[in-house]
Amino acid sequence: MPRPHRIKTRLDSEPSPETPPAPARMVTARAVLLALALLPLNAMWVVKMEVTRYAGHPTTISLFFNVVFWLVLLLGVNAGVRRVAPKLAFAPGELLTVYVMLALATAVAGHDGIEVLTPILSHAFHFARPENAWASNILPHIPPWLSVSDPEVLKEFYNGTGSLYAPHNLQAWLTPVLCWTGLLTLLAFVMLCLNTLLRRQWTENERLAYPLVALPLEMVSPKTDLFRNRLFWLGAGVAGALQLYNGLAFLYPALPSLPLKWTGAAMELNAYIKTAPWNAIGWTPMAVYPFGVALGMLLPLDLLFSAWFFAWVWRLERVAGVAYSLATMPGFPYVEAQSFGAYAGVAVFALWTSRSHFVRIFDGLFDRRIDLDDANEPLPYRWAVAGLVAGSLGIFFFCNACGMRPGVIAAFFGIYFLIAVAITRMRAELGPPAHDLHRAGPDSILPAVMPPRTYTSSELAMFSLFYGFNRAYRGHPMPIQFEGFKIAEQVQGSYRGLFWAMLLAVFVGCLCGFWANLDQGYRYGAAARIAPPNVMRIFGGEPWTRMQSWLIAPPLSPEQPYTRAAVGFGFLMTLVFNMLRLRFSWFPLHPVGYAVSASWSLGLLWMPLFVAWVLKLLLLRYGGLRAYRQALPLFLGVIVGECVMGGVWTLVGIWLDVPTYAFWP
Repeated sequence: MPRPHRIKTRLDSEPSPETPPAPARMVTARAVLLALALLPLNAMWVVKMEVTRYAGHPTTISLFFNVVFWLVLLLGVNAGVRRVAPKLAFAPGELLTVYVMLALATAVAGHDGIEVLTPILSHAFHFARPENAWASNILPHIPPWLSVSDPEVLKEFYNGTGSLYAPHNLQAWLTPVLCWTGLLTLLAFVMLCLNTLLRRQWTENERLAYPLVALPLEMVSPKTDLFRNRLFWLGAGVAGALQLYNGLAFLYPALPSLPLKWTGAAMELNAYIKTAPWNAIGWTPMAVYPFGVALGMLLPLDLLFSAWFFAWVWRLERVAGVAYSLATMPGFPYVEAQSFGAYAGVAVFALWTSRSHFVRIFDGLFDRRIDLDDANEPLPYRWAVAGLVAGSLGIFFFCNACGMRPGVIAAFFGIYFLIAVAITRMRAELGPPAHDLHRAGPDSILPAVMPPRTYTSSELAMFSLFYGFNRAYRGHPMPIQFEGFKIAEQVQGSYRGLFWAMLLAVFVGCLCGFWANLDQGYRYGAAARIAPPNVMRIFGGEPWTRMQSWLIAPPLSPEQPYTRAAVGFGFLMTLVFNMLRLRFSWFPLHPVGYAVSASWSLGLLWMPLFVAWVLKLLLLRYGGLRAYRQALPLFLGVIVGECVMGGVWTLVGIWLDVPTYAFWP
């Protein structure tokens, strides 16, 4: 398969070296205040969609549709202000500051963040029963300052018979919320320091593409005239009309709905395959998802091909397991372990290729004669390294106070940040539409490769609490921070101001996320009137049920040697793919496609990415780069149209308190 030439877009432009431009208005007081004012509204909207109503799940894909909706709304209001009082209108950089802060707050509040963490803090205490022995096996090992155990407080939370704003409820939740907000903010600070050290190498030296920042940049730029492009409005109009119709068909079942998304067995290929061994392919939805096709058009051809190709490789592994009796091996085909190994391989390879940059920084730390040229970086490199050390020590003391040993702390957060670097590299280089890595974080991998009895009960309890931000990694904050720095580069804004604005967004976003989850829990009952399947009960129970299985696990599980081998295999395959790509320019398989393709989200998006691969291949082969550039506004319009109309339907449902159509998933 031919590899396309790199497309030069506005993201590749550089300021003239002759006359450095004046810094643009970006991180201003009013932009930050506007973002902070929107964060509570945004948190409540996200929690109502993903938890209370379970309809619309913006944080399960890389581009959050609720944040795109906010940006469209702000652009519309700003256009009106510009007509009436031009001096009061927000500059493009200011709108992008709001966008980045909302995206970060959405990430920490969403499906793989506080929505998971909140019910974990109380579930074990409320559902401890004599038959599960949690009271003796688990509860004594949960730090009281990180959890809520008051029976009356929990009864009101799970039954919906009280109010969050009652003094006894506020008092019970205050300490855990503040402690977890502090830890999550500290993690975000360490990520920002890492991003500071990586930014120049990946952005300026390697010139990575950052596909996911193209949409917000094009939307706010006065130079591109995106909103004057007819193809953009055609894409937005058609996509919006399709979602409008399906929304009406949802409310009025007499109207036949359009099969644009996965809606159960009727849209699953596996439902029609009954013959062994082919019926072992597992869940294989066949949905179009127009925004998924449009998002795929922003991605490189090799990633598009690899994503859908490896999505089928995983399925064929299951078929082979049945055909050759490999399925009798416990845990076969070890998808999570292979994926984790692949993510680790992506991170290690990216860091290895950046080694000369790190060596120069290291030399400059101790030799003042070396000019690190870091005056315009988010932080001076020496301060970034100091922040990295201080943040790591803060994490260490937090975990040590909870009963974790130094070696376990180092292993856990070494893996955590390795995954964070991998996701950040993937997004910066290729912009995959999702990066789940379900149940393959350090809390799952460490007990899977070493017997659970290797760890103390206190450590297993902390693994269970840390499940709150390690269940999956679809809404990870580190790549959003890195993309924020890219946005600042493109609008010539202040890296340093954005650094602190993003840290503030995480801190306030955590508080807003906890508030929204607790408000909805007390209002509807975390075990009562939350919409099926009631993710508060699911998320809250998963880690404690898992811990119980660890406590009764045999000293040596037959699955562990295979799991270790699968991790090594995934890591090795990633390195092999990278080396082949360096040696042969035509090699079509990308290691990122191998890493992300096993995820739940890519299970839904494999078909849209296949369609995008075919469309982009035909465009480039028969129309060249010019045809692709001319068609790009059409696909950007499809994304915006679906995000806006999809957001409207969720708001209508919240306003009228009725179920409404959700375009994703």
